[in-house]
Amino acid sequence: MNYDTVIFDFGGVITSSPFEAFNRLEAEKGVPKDSVRRINSADPDDNAWAKFERAEIDAAGFDEAFAAEARAIGIELRGADVLARLAGDVRPNMVATLDRLQAEGIRISCITNNVPAGKGSGMAMDDQKAAAVKDIMQRFDHIIESSKAGIRKPDPRIYQMMCEALNVEPAQCIYLDDLGINCKPAAALGMAAIKVSSEQQALGDLGALLNMQLP
Repeated sequence: MNYDTVIFDFGGVITSSPFEAFNRLEAEKGVPKDSVRRINSADPDDNAWAKFERAEIDAAGFDEAFAAEARAIGIELRGADVLARLAGDVRPNMVATLDRLQAEGIRISCITNNVPAGKGSGMAMDDQKAAAVKDIMQRFDHIIESSKAGIRKPDPRIYQMMCEALNVEPAQCIYLDDLGINCKPAAALGMAAIKVSSEQQALGDLGALLNMQLP
């Protein structure tokens, strides 16, 4: 199959996974590991996280709603503490890969579930990281942010929106995401989906599909 479009998730793909930072937060707060993941996976379409990613509540509303969801399962954890850990570290080899794909004439785009918090699309808390994210974002042919579109992964419509914006068929696309639940709708539409568990694994799988050595 000849793929001419690669669609990237941002956090957990272009940057390190926020769940790594969440685990450090959990250790600091003395709550069970993966508590944030557990809270966010309960009622996944209508919980505080989902509403914030669709910009249906603001940061203050998320702080309170997330804390209430945490208390419901016996955990004391504020939404504001989680937001402070959202922005991951940029993976240089992924950025180099974006440049390589562009040089090869392959279109690159980004679908990211994000929230209206922090600085810019990557939800950075400092100017330096925000500038780095902005520089990366300028490489993409098209970007869909859940907090601006009012729709979030894994809703199949967000992947269809990207195909329509780029005027491509799903079968022309490779999609990368660190969450399997977000890969499934892409695969169901006909995209080649890569679940990212590490940078090395993702670049190996992407290179195999494109028949090139990456980065």
